[in-house]
Amino acid sequence: MSDVAIVGAGTTKYGKHLDKSATDLAQLAVKEAIESAENISIEDFDGFVLSSQNPEILQKQGNSVNHFSEFLGIKAKFATRVEGACVSGSMGLITGYMAVKSGLVDLCLVVGVEKCYELPSSSDIMAAFSYVIDRDWEAALGSNAPMGFAMFATRHMSIYGTKEEQLAMVAVKNRKFASKNPKAHFQKPITIEDVLNSRPISKPLKLLDCCPVSDGASAVILTRKELAKNYTDTPVYIKGFGQYLINENVISSISDLTEFTALKIAAREAYKRAKIEPKDVDVAEVHDCFTIAEILEIEALGFCNKGEGGRFVEEGETDLGGKIPVNTGGGLLSRGHPIGATGICQAGIIFEQLRGEAPKGRAVDAEIGLTQNLGGWGTSQAVIIYSR
Repeated sequence: MSDVAIVGAGTTKYGKHLDKSATDLAQLAVKEAIESAENISIEDFDGFVLSSQNPEILQKQGNSVNHFSEFLGIKAKFATRVEGACVSGSMGLITGYMAVKSGLVDLCLVVGVEKCYELPSSSDIMAAFSYVIDRDWEAALGSNAPMGFAMFATRHMSIYGTKEEQLAMVAVKNRKFASKNPKAHFQKPITIEDVLNSRPISKPLKLLDCCPVSDGASAVILTRKELAKNYTDTPVYIKGFGQYLINENVISSISDLTEFTALKIAAREAYKRAKIEPKDVDVAEVHDCFTIAEILEIEALGFCNKGEGGRFVEEGETDLGGKIPVNTGGGLLSRGHPIGATGICQAGIIFEQLRGEAPKGRAVDAEIGLTQNLGGWGTSQAVIIYSR
């Protein structure tokens, strides 16, 4: 079976788009993706994958893959929607990859979109996304994402001595990268003191330890290796992926709050399929929904030893010039987090890096890139590896 290539990518600015619908945002991302390639029109796609977590609640719109395909002008022999909470985008990319890899389609458009600010208040938005946690055993008791990830942070700090200042360094680094990304939700640089003095959310996490929810859309175009040069001189190849779901979806059932067990398994599969090791990765985009998440992820991905993530960040190893620059697009913390689009945007950032198109202040001389996307309490994980 042929290798699969990314030949185009596009994204909207992430943030609040009160004047645009979800379909408007999707159209903008798709237009940019098509324009980043050559010899492609909307009529050429024979595959379409939509990633969107909550259109039934946020837009009161079901049958979304048909709805979006009509607005985009797509007629495809394979079309589907995927959703898996925050890992939806990578699930969509993997679904498109398999459709192309199997020979089912030749040219597949993968689109992720979320319109979070359709609802009137932040509390309504949070209520909408509480649908992703267990209704009977968590949501009914007031559980939410900051509370759960605060438990990971507290445990990691207790066992390994991770410091609040090290958590803050994650936010500061990612905001620095976002300041060079005009499509990021937040671009104003921040300091460690800003993070430490921001409003408490769930101890030890503060406001700037938490990512926002965002409106936005991202798109990538996939095709077979032998067709890629018809569309671009600089394709980026998907070399392997790993996806794993562990049955610890209620946080009280998680066996170890100091690591993402499912990520270790997904990463092992991805490295095996790509025939590489963690040391071979030059740049990574990881799912920093909270600052502690990035620390747990760089450990589980094998970039540093377990328990050493905080010190690894403090020593600058995840910044430009370090061992493995992480979240050069700004991460969820600053680039933003339109749920269904995030994993696809991560792929677009790696696409930009491996083609040498990232701007000064974010650019990495990279041959191999990695994206990691999670759902739930880190119990659903996807890792994808890319190369020039």
